[in-house]
Amino acid sequence: MSIIKKILLLSVLMTLSLAASAEEIKKIGKFKDWEAMVLVRDSGITCFAQSKPVLQAPKTNKRDARLFVSFRPNEKIKDEISITSGYEFNKKNSITAKSGKYKYNFDISQQGFAWIADAKIEKKMIKTMKRGSRIMISGHNSSGSQTIDHYSLLGFTKAYNEAKKSCS
Repeated sequence: MSIIKKILLLSVLMTLSLAASAEEIKKIGKFKDWEAMVLVRDSGITCFAQSKPVLQAPKTNKRDARLFVSFRPNEKIKDEISITSGYEFNKKNSITAKSGKYKYNFDISQQGFAWIADAKIEKKMIKTMKRGSRIMISGHNSSGSQTIDHYSLLGFTKAYNEAKKSCS
């Protein structure tokens, strides 16, 4: 996926985070710990499943973190996984997702968001998320301190399917 597409997604996700009450964003379903949403813009439709962490470490550092799986049919993008941990990631340390014995690395980080560059890896991670009960996202902030966000996967499959269907 090109950097330009990543930057476009970043602007969409930042808009979602900052303007959650905007009229163009519509919640299409809440499924336990996940929800499915649709964003309609002149440039096209974006559908996504999202969740907030159920647990964050360190506990004293509350952050606005999210895990997303997005679909943008006008750009032929599907199953795009992205995260934000509520801070700018430290470029010297890796950003990882771990569920059970499976571990995935986020290859691209920019302006507080991170993505996986390989669509095949994204598909594997989605398969892991459908089967799992929890996934942990680990990153480091600009001072090098590690954070770990624990996401429940309860409701992920239904939210994912609803988001995917909405952008079909």
